[in-house]
Amino acid sequence: MQSLLVKDIRKLLEGKLISGSEQWYVNHAIYYKRHDLTKHNTLIFVSKADTVNWHEIDRLGPSLVITNMATSELQKAKANTTVVKVTSLIQAYWTFIQYYRELFHIPIAAITGTCGKTTTKDMIKHMMEQDRNVQASVSSKNEPRQSLPYLTGIDEKTDAAVFELGLGNTGNIKHQCMIYQPTIGIITNIGVHHLDGCKSLEGYIKAKAEIIDGIKQDGTLIINMDDENTKKIPLHLFKGKIIHFGTNKNSDIRASHIAFANGGMRFRLHFSSRIYHAFVPGYGEHQVYNALAALAAVHEMGMDIGKAILRLRTFKNMERHLEFSEGIAGSTIIDDTWTNNPTSVEAALNVLDSIGKDKKVIVILGDINRLGNFEKKYHRDIGSMVAERQIHTLITIGKKAEEIAKQAIQDGAKANIHMFQDVSGIKELLDPILDNQSIVLIKGPMSSRSMIEFASNLKVK
Repeated sequence: MQSLLVKDIRKLLEGKLISGSEQWYVNHAIYYKRHDLTKHNTLIFVSKADTVNWHEIDRLGPSLVITNMATSELQKAKANTTVVKVTSLIQAYWTFIQYYRELFHIPIAAITGTCGKTTTKDMIKHMMEQDRNVQASVSSKNEPRQSLPYLTGIDEKTDAAVFELGLGNTGNIKHQCMIYQPTIGIITNIGVHHLDGCKSLEGYIKAKAEIIDGIKQDGTLIINMDDENTKKIPLHLFKGKIIHFGTNKNSDIRASHIAFANGGMRFRLHFSSRIYHAFVPGYGEHQVYNALAALAAVHEMGMDIGKAILRLRTFKNMERHLEFSEGIAGSTIIDDTWTNNPTSVEAALNVLDSIGKDKKVIVILGDINRLGNFEKKYHRDIGSMVAERQIHTLITIGKKAEEIAKQAIQDGAKANIHMFQDVSGIKELLDPILDNQSIVLIKGPMSSRSMIEFASNLKVK
């Protein structure tokens, strides 16, 4: 965070100094109870509804408390704490965010989508960070409450930023865009997820579309031209620049001749009347789409596309993202336990279609959460996907995932099908059938520690 003088913050927020010194500098900012207080010189927004541990705040002082609490409560503050009282904490919070964001005139990309957000974000960061200082969200930690620390992670040394937008409910993306005020917005794709919070697919698409209003004026929107649900977004409302990526010949940045290669995907990149030979680590056509979105973004941020393609070759995928490992008895284990939704399951099955030919394909699928009233429908859809493929064994784990197995049976799947409530007993089932011709896909929610550990135990250490 760029250092700010407490006195200047008080004036900005039109607050009243209740106690403490204002002749020192703030280096961090948090919202009390939403973020951990771990550092000295921290600005802390405190709601009047909070129960405050004044000893904790003072111990990590000097601390600056911005609050709308009653003066009687504020008199409990200790000597190492500066207290500024404001009329409206919400107004003070947003005034501070607006002020801080406007200190920096740098490209900021914000990414949403059902799948590929983290990978695309990490690709952008990887390609840029060799010669630029890039602030980025961490891993898949994209909850709206993380936005304030991520924003204040930008300082005078930052050249660019890229943030992943989390979506649990309608309004989440709007809220995060109000904080980040991105100059570039990216929608990787729109599948099916979070229907419990968004009520329906239409509501989910609308929630994703909130990014359009969130991009700064004259900004850029990068979208997947091949994605059917993305086409349902009312783009006429967006007044900035639109870049389409995909395999469609009308795409602004396009991939053709996509093929599996050693360790990843090779393809031809068509951009600005030129053709480049490109390679992206990681298997699956979806990985090429992630690369296209990332390449479009870094070019918008001022990077030469040829240089970006070269750097893309050295990208390292996150663990448990279709991660290939040697398994017991010479088998191949594909660990895809990072996230689980219908779109990512279909992408994983598509990868198996290519690399699983003439192999003994074993698919282990866990519950898909957050589908609301459409839970059975989408699990059954996956069962139908499995039934139409050449799969040796299907194993489901969990009550919800049973619908996958039941539908596969109903559709006449030739696979051996087994239903389990947990991982107990699955290893014993697999031991006799695993060999060097076996490919095992394990896909489950990141909340299932047991599935993650099970996948790990199948790998040769």
